Amino acid sequence: MAEKSGLSLRTIQRIENGESIPRGDSLKRLAIALNTSPDDIIDWKIQEDRGYLTVMCLSALAFLFFPILGIIVPLVFWVLKKDKVKNVDRVGKSILNFEITWVIFFFSLIILLFTGVIGKLVLFINPEARFSLGLVYAAVLIIYGYNLIVIIVNTVRVANGKPTKYIPAIRIFR
Repeated sequence: MAEKSGLSLRTIQRIENGESIPRGDSLKRLAIALNTSPDDIIDWKIQEDRGYLTVMCLSALAFLFFPILGIIVPLVFWVLKKDKVKNVDRVGKSILNFEITWVIFFFSLIILLFTGVIGKLVLFINPEARFSLGLVYAAVLIIYGYNLIVIIVNTVRVANGKPTKYIPAIRIFR
């Protein structure tokens, strides 16, 4: 094996005895010598990392800068570690499903407001009612506030090792 891989006999002995784990170039050379992939040589273990989960939950706060960022930033965190850190796949899907649902609802409301559909609906229900811009701002603040509260509550739950509850959420990622 030492000759085939180009590694020293002592390095091979340490790896065989479990004294060291092959990394980088050594791992690549062993994989080539054994005609296999590096993933087949090393038993990658799924780690538990509540800190990463907490940061991933907090990453959804990016919606405060622009609503779509509340999807993109957690998506990056999820893709990077979904198979490497325990519960990242489950929590990441929950965050993404909730944020996608929230963005759909938010932009639907904005479209209905700017097209005047909500104003016409208010006048249809009560012809004497007055539609004000203050109501629009209040609705946007309530929707943003709800998203903020859900993110913070679930971040605390993750930090304490409890399951998350992102509601409502259309199950896009299963």
